[in-house]
Amino acid sequence: MLLKQVFLCVCGISFGLLASAGVFTVLVSVGLIPRFAGKMHVAKKVFALEEAVVFGTLTGGFFSLFSDLGNIGILVQGRQLLGTYTDSIWQVVGNVFLIVFGIFAGMFVGCLALAIAEMLNSIPIFARRIGFRHGLGVAIAAAACGKLVGSLIYFAKGVFLTGI
Repeated sequence: MLLKQVFLCVCGISFGLLASAGVFTVLVSVGLIPRFAGKMHVAKKVFALEEAVVFGTLTGGFFSLFSDLGNIGILVQGRQLLGTYTDSIWQVVGNVFLIVFGIFAGMFVGCLALAIAEMLNSIPIFARRIGFRHGLGVAIAAAACGKLVGSLIYFAKGVFLTGI
């Protein structure tokens, strides 16, 4: 039984390292972090940005494995740390956190998708194939707005809860 547990532990750590190495390889190959540093005019701090990405990935992985340690809300609500309004205040704080996290996560995923598309030159090739000469920026902005509206409808209607 102990040998089985040790084997599973070694396999789990190995697979986690391989998956994270793949994620970081994609980020490095598309040059996303240096591009962010250039756009934000903090090229001298590119190492700090890379470390922030690694720290965020490790933190997310840790809390996905040990979710009980991330349940701060249960501690706050159970002890009524904020008085009689603890539940309503904590709900507002939680919603604000989710909104901010969702915005930043969406921006990161969108930038990653566009960086991969740019690296593969798919947008210029597609525009050339269909004979699209002018207004490529407008088309990309329209696609982004369409995805935004679709996401808002998806979450506002609660489609993720029922699938309908």
